[in-house]
Amino acid sequence: MHETSHTPEPSATTTAGQLDERRPMRDAQIEGTAPVSVVVPCYRCSHIIEYTVASVAAQMVRPGEVLLVEDGSGDGTLEELHRVAGMYPPGWVKVVAMPRNSGPSAARNRGWQHAGQPWIAFLDADDSWHPQKLKLQLEALAQEPQAALIAHDMNVQTRSTPPPALNYPLSVTQVTAYRLFMLRTQFPTASVMLRRDLPFRFDETRRLAEDFLLWAQILLSGHRCIRVNQVLASYHKPPYGASGLSADLVAMNKAVVEVRRELHKQGLLSWPLWRVADAMGVLRYLRRWVITLKRRRDDAVLAPAD
Repeated sequence: MHETSHTPEPSATTTAGQLDERRPMRDAQIEGTAPVSVVVPCYRCSHIIEYTVASVAAQMVRPGEVLLVEDGSGDGTLEELHRVAGMYPPGWVKVVAMPRNSGPSAARNRGWQHAGQPWIAFLDADDSWHPQKLKLQLEALAQEPQAALIAHDMNVQTRSTPPPALNYPLSVTQVTAYRLFMLRTQFPTASVMLRRDLPFRFDETRRLAEDFLLWAQILLSGHRCIRVNQVLASYHKPPYGASGLSADLVAMNKAVVEVRRELHKQGLLSWPLWRVADAMGVLRYLRRWVITLKRRRDDAVLAPAD
């Protein structure tokens, strides 16, 4: 249910209790090891996991640990995870094996359970991070100590493409309930870093929109959630309409509709905001179809003739 964002957040007006005024990030001079556990759910990813972990190891401020959660792949992925772990200092990369395939929610929750750092960052096995991701997020948290969750933009690019340039000035904005349901995703999963002690977990009964449900529960429960106006992670395939679980746009849309209904049932989403969210959901769904059809048309044009 991800969506690529290439542009900075629009200017914001200060509203008490809702949105902070945009301001340049101060240099917090983050040094040493980041107090972060990185959780990577791994399912049949033996061909790419080395590159994924390398993008974490390339951080200007390395996290305290990396947790590779093997989700019952049954194809040699577990052995590859142990091989990759052996490429780094002992104990820095930890491999956690699930007894059976249970989906990304269960894998992320298992990593969360084993995490030993006060902050948890999520990274999918087919995505990668900008070298300054953790440094900039920690600097943002230094000026926003009440934040419980921090995110940023993502783009789509090949693995061989250099990391995107930073877009100055760097700034931080607070995400409000209304912004959560706008056209562009506010919390791409590989961008999210959150406090380990939050009393929430991924819903293991869901395999679509499970991440959106969690971010919404955190935000709508009153926890402060912020974003850095930079592209600090990359998808290496289109985030929807291409392959895998995200390919079925109809199923994705149905899952998001169910999530909004569940949020209302939990008392987190008011009836007026629910209606607004549903209307924006229709626009987002149509927009994704337009983008997907255009991408498929462009791919067909570029495909070699038989």
